[in-house]
Amino acid sequence: MSIIGWTFLWVGITFSVYIGIAVWSRVSDTAGFYVAGQGIPAVANGMAVGADWMSAASFISMAGLVSFLGFDGSVYLMGWTGGYVLLAILLAPFLRKFGEYTVPDFVAKRYYSNTARVVAAVAAIFVSFTYVAGQMRGVGVVFSRFLEVSVTWGVVIGMIIVGIYAVLGGMKGVTWTQVAQYCVLIVAYLIPTFAIAYTLTGNPIPQIAIGEVLPRLDGLQQELGLGAYSGPFSNFSMLNVFCITVVLMAGTAGLPHVIVRFYTVRDVKSARWSAFWALLFIGLLYTAAPAVAMFSRFYILDSFAQLGASGMQELGWVQNWAQTGLIKTQAWTDGMAPGALLDTIDRDIIVLATPELANLSNWVVGLVAAGGLAAALSTASGLMIVISSSLAHDIYGEIINPDASDQRRLLVGRLAIFAGLVVAGLLGIYPPGFVAEVVAFAFGLAAASFFPILVLGIFWKRCNRQGAVWGLITGLAFTFVMIVLMRAHVVVPGVETPILDTFLGINAQGIGVVGMVLNFVVTVAVTKATPAPPQDVQDMVEQIRYPRTLSAEELRAGSA
Repeated sequence: MSIIGWTFLWVGITFSVYIGIAVWSRVSDTAGFYVAGQGIPAVANGMAVGADWMSAASFISMAGLVSFLGFDGSVYLMGWTGGYVLLAILLAPFLRKFGEYTVPDFVAKRYYSNTARVVAAVAAIFVSFTYVAGQMRGVGVVFSRFLEVSVTWGVVIGMIIVGIYAVLGGMKGVTWTQVAQYCVLIVAYLIPTFAIAYTLTGNPIPQIAIGEVLPRLDGLQQELGLGAYSGPFSNFSMLNVFCITVVLMAGTAGLPHVIVRFYTVRDVKSARWSAFWALLFIGLLYTAAPAVAMFSRFYILDSFAQLGASGMQELGWVQNWAQTGLIKTQAWTDGMAPGALLDTIDRDIIVLATPELANLSNWVVGLVAAGGLAAALSTASGLMIVISSSLAHDIYGEIINPDASDQRRLLVGRLAIFAGLVVAGLLGIYPPGFVAEVVAFAFGLAAASFFPILVLGIFWKRCNRQGAVWGLITGLAFTFVMIVLMRAHVVVPGVETPILDTFLGINAQGIGVVGMVLNFVVTVAVTKATPAPPQDVQDMVEQIRYPRTLSAEELRAGSA
């Protein structure tokens, strides 16, 4: 069977499962729609967190970034995995004990202000739409190659599938669908990785095979005049490596669609176990990604060294991907430098093209395509729930019409998903960058907005609403403006250049660290200059930090 035939088969099977789960788990109340009735088992929630977390950026684009950036690409590995540990230790258990449905819920209650709720809801929508652009772009890339439809139609198909199971089942449907999607994506990622590791080294364990492939890759790079692949700070300065890593860590801990997953379990203990299982499930992919990056780069450069650019154009995988426009072979010429050839290959194709690079069976290629779709759609659905809850629950249900019935709120939530999908689709068709880059911007916005007010809200009783609101606005506005200035270009004269290249030497992907620091500074300064929160709010914060409920005497002692 051909690659397209296998892809249709795998996609058809997996999409049927997703829709079947949506029908089985459809909900009729807001508790099921927003937090799955808070009855998801810890292991299942760990898988759902893993699928929600391992987006198109993780599955499709991360290995491509590491492949092209070398040592400097490790910022994505360190930032995204380290950030999850930060979330599990600093925030998740405390937010679950607090309860409620959404991050803006926590902000509103903790900072005793509907203004704070609205600002937090707008920030959640802003971050989520930026993030979902990368997911929809990933869906389009997969469909354009493996089902031979345009990126636009690929995005539209993805929108329809997400719409079906997100609208029918809400968070409950999304959660159980994400469990299935995790199983699909991890199997799809690991099977070709094991096979390629065995082909290259005779050892099927990719994490061990790296030790043999890396010296060979370094030697090949040096023969071609590219320098050692493992050499540090060749693409990012040391400052940017540090800043991007911090932004990705803090952004992870502040992402609303990941945080809300910990509201879906029964209790605080289950939230902690969810974090354990999720870290285990995430680690399976994240420890294999560097191997995929190195293996694919080795194959590409080894083919170039043996065949040259003209000879490579005869390879099947090159011809297949050139048809999608994601490899620009029209720029290939004899005698071109290997670095110039690499620049013509889209980073987002590396994982999807790796099975073809290694001449694996067509069924493996089709399975990887289904895995990429599972990764993109699982995260997109989680983001749609955040957008829906921010619009329907936090803004409509709590501000515009607090007396609305449960059924009315549920209807508005479902309509919000439809509206959000239209915007998400447009962002996927016209993305502001490649997948992982767009996602990195979302992390910068999350780090600069949510992370400081969540951490201070849990660990500093004195923090008040004025400080939180102004800190959040300052961090979000600064980071957004900086990213726009660094991504926008002007033509002077006849040459396209960015309006702002860096700020204090920090690029667009790392600028969120400055916004985060500004958020902390403004929050603390404004809080110190304004009255303390009411005593009942301070008592609530004290309760959140303890596994058990404190007595009145213990609360008074803590306040003293």
